[in-house]
Amino acid sequence: MPEMPPPKILIVDDETAQMKALCNTLQDHNYKTVGFSSAKAALAELEKTGFDLLLSDLMMPEMNGIELLQAAKKKSPDLVCIIMTGEGTIATAVEAMKSGALDYILKPFKLSAILPVLERALSVRQLRLENAALARRVEERTAELEAANKELEAFSYSVSHDLRAPLRHINGFTDLLIQSDSGFSEQNKRYLGLISTSAKQMNQLIDDLLDFSRNSRVEIQQTRVDLQDLIEKILQDLQPEMSNRKIVFEKNALPPVLGDPSLLRQVFSNLVLNAVKYSRKRDVAKIEIGCAEKTKNEVTIYVRDNGVGFDMKYADKLFGVFQRLHGNDEFEGTGIGLANVRRIVARHGGRTWAEARVNEGATFFVTLKPYESGTPPARASEGT
Repeated sequence: MPEMPPPKILIVDDETAQMKALCNTLQDHNYKTVGFSSAKAALAELEKTGFDLLLSDLMMPEMNGIELLQAAKKKSPDLVCIIMTGEGTIATAVEAMKSGALDYILKPFKLSAILPVLERALSVRQLRLENAALARRVEERTAELEAANKELEAFSYSVSHDLRAPLRHINGFTDLLIQSDSGFSEQNKRYLGLISTSAKQMNQLIDDLLDFSRNSRVEIQQTRVDLQDLIEKILQDLQPEMSNRKIVFEKNALPPVLGDPSLLRQVFSNLVLNAVKYSRKRDVAKIEIGCAEKTKNEVTIYVRDNGVGFDMKYADKLFGVFQRLHGNDEFEGTGIGLANVRRIVARHGGRTWAEARVNEGATFFVTLKPYESGTPPARASEGT
């Protein structure tokens, strides 16, 4: 490893003899020192040369130590400053610390007192430099993420526009062929039906992927969300999905929560639709929605069904993108709905998990922040 250069100290004291003595003493302890009896001359040198530390006398005729400290910090923000003072001006030295000095040392000097102060000052400077470097890296990373997000938005638009157009053609023409009297055999009609179904599934997959992408970028607008009312509206919207089905809903009291109404609507629409879908094979589907627990900091909401359930050893896969525990021949889907649920809830600061048994139904849990009267609206930043 290359040897580190000695720390550079700018020493300012209008008592020239004392300033030179301190310069010489510290040079013997591996410090590079430059001394001035004039504060203005020291500032001029600071503009030309970088220093790690500034040791300044407090009481000087041309410019006092506090004024020098403030001027020096403007020229070199990372500079660490130490005030030198006599016994009678300690109170003023404390004021200097309030103005930005790290510490003070008393005259007449004792080397055993000066060296620990300098070591601590150098440690503080190193920490400041590392923090500044970290802040720059964060800014650079933020700029990179913003650029990546813009590219992702452009890609999303391309997907939604460029891929949907040929899918519309496939759907439209296969439907026309199926409906036309073109002398197709039953097997050929079946093939056309499979093409149409696959195209529609792909279109749904594109929609779900775009939703998943948007949910990671959209800014969350948090306000009071009436879950009771939200669930009622979701059930009304899902009526077409539940036609010709016997479904018994048990809706327990739900507390208001703090969240984004639009995004939470997606969460509970997915969970309720999930329960409706996977209880399809029951003569009477039973779906229960309620509050499992409410504390000062967290509300736990559950959606329970009596459907096909799943093996708990696969529970970790449930909330992953494209992860499905049942094939399309049993239950349709793209494997993105629950991934959306987890992402949205996580962006609200909550958790998601599920409990189930094979053929005995499943229960999905989400936690959210409770809304209390007087809770101020909050804005959550973009990203996960």
